[in-house]
Amino acid sequence: MIIYSKVTEIFCLVDEFCKEYSELVDKSIIGNKVKLPSIMSQSEIITLAIIFQLSGFRTFKHFYVSYVKSHMKNDFPNRVSYNRFTELM
Repeated sequence: MIIYSKVTEIFCLVDEFCKEYSELVDKSIIGNKVKLPSIMSQSEIITLAIIFQLSGFRTFKHFYVSYVKSHMKNDFPNRVSYNRFTELM
């Protein structure tokens, strides 16, 4: 199953990447930035997508609804509904 130390390690790596990437992209954006940021960060969204690939679940919906929402409450306190999560992805 999922090893929690790996979740933290994956999140840290993804978060570092997202920070560097957003700095690079922010320099080249033309127009207005998004005024209301999402409740979940890009790092959290990408981390959950990676964890799903390592989890062994067949569908992402089953993984998110049954595992993330119940077993990973402390790891991802700002979880959104499944429909909103797929929109953010």
